[in-house]
Amino acid sequence: MHYLLELKGNLLIPGDKVNNVMSELRTPLTGRHIALGSKMAPFAGWLMPIQYEGIMAEHDHTRKHAGLFDICHMGEFRIEGPGAESALARAASHNLATLKEGRCRYGFLLNQQGGVLDDCIVYRFAPNSFMLVVNAARAAEDFAALRERLPLSVTLTDISTSTAKIDLQGPDSLPVLERISGENFHDLAYFSFRQSSFNGAPLLVSRTGYTGELGYELYLPPEKAESLWDALLTDDRVKPVGLGARDTLRLEAALPLYGHELDEAHTPAEAGFASLLTNREDYVGKSGALNIRERLIGLHLEGRRAARAGDTLTLPDGTAVGRVTSGSFAPSLGRAVALAFVDAAHAETEYFVISTARNELTASRASLPFYTQGTARAVLP
Repeated sequence: MHYLLELKGNLLIPGDKVNNVMSELRTPLTGRHIALGSKMAPFAGWLMPIQYEGIMAEHDHTRKHAGLFDICHMGEFRIEGPGAESALARAASHNLATLKEGRCRYGFLLNQQGGVLDDCIVYRFAPNSFMLVVNAARAAEDFAALRERLPLSVTLTDISTSTAKIDLQGPDSLPVLERISGENFHDLAYFSFRQSSFNGAPLLVSRTGYTGELGYELYLPPEKAESLWDALLTDDRVKPVGLGARDTLRLEAALPLYGHELDEAHTPAEAGFASLLTNREDYVGKSGALNIRERLIGLHLEGRRAARAGDTLTLPDGTAVGRVTSGSFAPSLGRAVALAFVDAAHAETEYFVISTARNELTASRASLPFYTQGTARAVLP
């Protein structure tokens, strides 16, 4: 079973029972998920769609055509004003000196020791105007850390409640987007964005995503989210996809999930992102960001049985050397895969044993990403 669902205690809520759940936040698209018969579950404080017709079918459709994802739970901050660039460059790991307007970049907010507070993408609108997109579960901590690190002369605004986010992902996402918008986006490069409009409202189109496929992240006012969602679903190439398939897609592409491959106890270098630490400013956590005690590795498992996050990783002689961070059956590969932190001294070991709650699984070291046929970086004609 998919590990995300396991972590939530297998709590899948039928759409007609959603109104009985009182504690979770709703996105502007919750009504659409209920109408589509989605199974829902709590995620990062939000009630989110986990699956519609099934994880395997939604995963396969995204790889072959286009999947539509409700990602409105994510957090967005605007950072603006005189000195914003230099201040943000000292607050986060992103190299802003080489980030042009209309481009975005992946990076990290770190603690003083170099551990990861959050992974996030920064968008540059102008010399001193940025947007930071953060994980829902870390938004409050991120905002507090940034407010402490940025001078009061730099404006920090949480625009999460006034921003909806819909992701269109898959090899057919470009023709679908162009049909709906009436615009040509062939020239939009990977990790670039453009200001557009939809039904008279501003629409930010970003060629980014979390699936390993060609795709676009779409930001717009919440009151326009339903109409954009509906318009995209009028195309037969598009199907709604829940967080279940989003997780199997990102795992196949070896993209990290905060709280699993990234956390405050591990540095970006340990998670395999040392090459991104090119910011020359003395940002918070820089002195420890390259420290390595453990390394994140990929594992192939024999058969379809998946490991779970937290399962112990041992050498064949029984010596414990690490733990699984994410594990699932990989639909595109027809086998189970896992990511795991391993003691640095054993990171090149070829064979391991994973101790699960019920049995032991044999695993071998795998190259990352697991899935290598993704279209995310495709050069468009």
